[in-house]
Amino acid sequence: MYRYSYIDADVRALGQHISMSAHKARRVIDQIRGRSYEETLMILELMPYRACFPILKVLYSAAANGNHNKDFKKDDLVITKAEVNEGSTVKKLKARARGRSYAIKRPSCHIRIELTDKSFYEKYNRGELENYYNLIVMKKKQKKKFMLNKAGG
Repeated sequence: MYRYSYIDADVRALGQHISMSAHKARRVIDQIRGRSYEETLMILELMPYRACFPILKVLYSAAANGNHNKDFKKDDLVITKAEVNEGSTVKKLKARARGRSYAIKRPSCHIRIELTDKSFYEKYNRGELENYYNLIVMKKKQKKKFMLNKAGG
């Protein structure tokens, strides 16, 4: 029922329809790509750009996904992919003098962050992952059994 590939050491999070220009968000994303999770948190909290807060939220989400779904430690996470794509643009008309109107464009963007556990590859090279995945599968089965018993099923 639970399938894991042996080289699946990455977790990701996606923030969609963030009301901001993709160009402005890319300015911040380029600064954090390739850095560790802890270092990235410090950088994002101290940068003065408006784009830092939504990126920080997506980064927190990706780290929580890794911690919950794959039991990764947050200290070992490294940002491998960070990308910003353009989203839809909301177009409005603003009334101007003499019956004219100007177009106002509100761009949005999609932020995607992928984290990798750097200790995962060390374990893979030493051959310790078979026990590691058995432990994860066992935990998931116990959690599912607990939830079924709790629900009365």
